[in-house]
Amino acid sequence: MNTITDPKLRGMLQTMHQASEQEERDIFEYYRGQDFNPTKEMTLTDEEHQFFSDKMVALPPDKADFVYQTCIATGARNIVEVGTSFGVSTLYLADAVRRNTKGVPGKVIATEYEADKAAKARENFAAAGLTDYIELREGDLRETLKAIDCTIDLVLMDIWIEMVVPAVELIAPHLSEKAVLIADNTATFRVVYKPYFQKIEALGFSSITLPFDGGLEYSVRSP
Repeated sequence: MNTITDPKLRGMLQTMHQASEQEERDIFEYYRGQDFNPTKEMTLTDEEHQFFSDKMVALPPDKADFVYQTCIATGARNIVEVGTSFGVSTLYLADAVRRNTKGVPGKVIATEYEADKAAKARENFAAAGLTDYIELREGDLRETLKAIDCTIDLVLMDIWIEMVVPAVELIAPHLSEKAVLIADNTATFRVVYKPYFQKIEALGFSSITLPFDGGLEYSVRSP
């Protein structure tokens, strides 16, 4: 959070990251003793959906700060976040849009399936004073991302892998020529992400897997 200058926002994010870190320990305990295979299809069972329904599952601080700095460096004004949860990474994105726009229209189109998470995210957006920079779309992203009315400069993928390709297919027609795509945990789930890699390659993107924990995929259009 070194680049977040708003003291109130910095304090909120620190508290939220601490809560998320505790939840990560809970998730570890939940899966302790179970067979974990990062090459299998990442489709959650009903029990897993229930377990994760109130979990923050936030992007960790180092990744969030990298995404924030990327937004600032590229001047991103319109961003799509695929997977909002409680809105931790959304706050980073929205603060970057606030800095980049300075009166020029811009927004974060954020997606969240769980109604309770969406409600909590809205509370967090309001508390941070960033509601005006966020358009939260609640429901199945295969429906909520059908209509996009702006050119998208950056996309953050932080959602169950089964949904990344449908998301890209809907967002792709609206990407700017210099758009950046960022996807989380692509080293851990390399095999399962294969359809995503194939899709973005077909769209003319090349990628590098950055050495964050679990991997973070950084993709731009090939020259």
